[in-house]
Amino acid sequence: SKVDVAIDLGNPLLNRTVDGFLKIGARSAPAGWPPRTPSTASKVVTTQPILNCPESCHYLEHTGAVAGVYVGMEYGVERVRGEYDWKNALIGGIASGALISAASNNKGNKIAKDAITGGAIATAIEFINYLT
Repeated sequence: SKVDVAIDLGNPLLNRTVDGFLKIGARSAPAGWPPRTPSTASKVVTTQPILNCPESCHYLEHTGAVAGVYVGMEYGVERVRGEYDWKNALIGGIASGALISAASNNKGNKIAKDAITGGAIATAIEFINYLT
């Protein structure tokens, strides 16, 4: 079943950013999520945890943060431009890639590469969504 949750923070930009963080972060959960206990019929004994929560939770947190930044950027560009088209995805992807790269303590050329990659991926996804 599908559960849809809406959070109203009183600001459309914040609403979309948090929505992107929650929905995309949750969808990116690894296949082992949620954690499962080993079958009692199993004769294999393991000392390793089924899911390493600190690593998995960090992955979900990181993916959600990236998604939230991108969704917020794209929405902000849409509001400034007053248009709804693929260019918003391109500009939002470039801005998100650069911002996230800079926040990761990257320098110069790496930030530029990440900005180009962010723009290319966001635009490609926009076109794929348009075709389907």
